[in-house]
Amino acid sequence: MPVLVDFRAWLEGHYPSRLPRPAIGLAFAYTLSNWLALLRFADDGILAADSNLIERSIGPDAVARKAWLFAASERGGQAAAVVFSLIESCKRVGIESYAYLHDVLQRLDGHRMDRLAELLPFNWKPANTRDLGLPG
Repeated sequence: MPVLVDFRAWLEGHYPSRLPRPAIGLAFAYTLSNWLALLRFADDGILAADSNLIERSIGPDAVARKAWLFAASERGGQAAAVVFSLIESCKRVGIESYAYLHDVLQRLDGHRMDRLAELLPFNWKPANTRDLGLPG
């Protein structure tokens, strides 16, 4: 990406002269230290430029964070994080999270490990829409 190559050269050329000014110097340092992430973002059109979407979606969870401090164990906290992530992913792709979890948890034990990606919310196809109370 020629534009990014030029941008990096510009940053590196001007960075030393920006150090006395903290805000702009920090911006230059941040950009240069995250250069690989910037390249990844520019290469993959599905990636968001910021984390606003995830921050908005976890807002309600952040409000209840004190209650979750007592998840009984680190493993319990990790399990809760996985479930919350799946529920937010369901919301993002427009599927009903209860129907998704009900279906996937019933199918998970017999599903091939090398095909687990099929059960992620953005790939999910219900086993039987009639049993889930979904239209269809």
